[in-house]
Amino acid sequence: MIYYKNEEEIDLVRESSLLVAKTHAKIASFIKPGVTSLSLDKIAEEFIRDNGGVPAFKGYNGFPCTLCISPNEQIVHGIPNNNPLEDNSILSVDCGVVMNGFYGDSAFTYEVGDVDLDVKKLLKITKESLYKGIDQAIVGNRIGDISHAIQSHSEEHGYGVVRELVGHGLGKSLHESPEVPNYGKRGSGLKLKKGLVIAIEPMINMGTRKILQHNDGWTITTIDKKPSAHFEHTIVVREGKAEILSSFKEIEKIING
Repeated sequence: MIYYKNEEEIDLVRESSLLVAKTHAKIASFIKPGVTSLSLDKIAEEFIRDNGGVPAFKGYNGFPCTLCISPNEQIVHGIPNNNPLEDNSILSVDCGVVMNGFYGDSAFTYEVGDVDLDVKKLLKITKESLYKGIDQAIVGNRIGDISHAIQSHSEEHGYGVVRELVGHGLGKSLHESPEVPNYGKRGSGLKLKKGLVIAIEPMINMGTRKILQHNDGWTITTIDKKPSAHFEHTIVVREGKAEILSSFKEIEKIING
């Protein structure tokens, strides 16, 4: 069942999504070599609760933390821990919030210290593929148009597009229909209608697209141990141009400042 949102509901998703954005910006200034992912998680949880939200991931199917923090070859669902972050690494951070009964969800991959140019390129292309997907999220197009835009841009650069993990609808639940794959054919899948709120989230690997699920039940890594990047926005389908409900602006001010 697909739940199309009215403007009042979209406003509530936007509020939650912007708290996610502010949470990302809060932790962005702390991301550097020597810091632990668990300390970032504590900062995020406190900030979310202080601002009237509840961490969406904590307790979700038993997940123990507020953030999914996935360094280097970890694709998604990494569990924060006490291992210090290392120079010349990357850190994918996925954050979700529920507030006023509606969810927001966004991910960003951060550079830790001085990062190699080929890894910087992976992050750049992954983020570009997200926006190319968003460009297709308009009334009259189909899910496959989003998927194809992400896949084609990423594969042009020789990267692996993860198949097993996908974007999703969201609203009163963290994961709603439809699924939004990062690969697919133009003109295929669900026809997009006004008021469809979805999280688009390319997960792109430097090497093979193949993945490995770990025994903790959460952590997923690239099978070849090459880095993976993850960027995610919550958006609403509109006529002519999608509206992005989450934001990277404050994050980018901090990391580029």
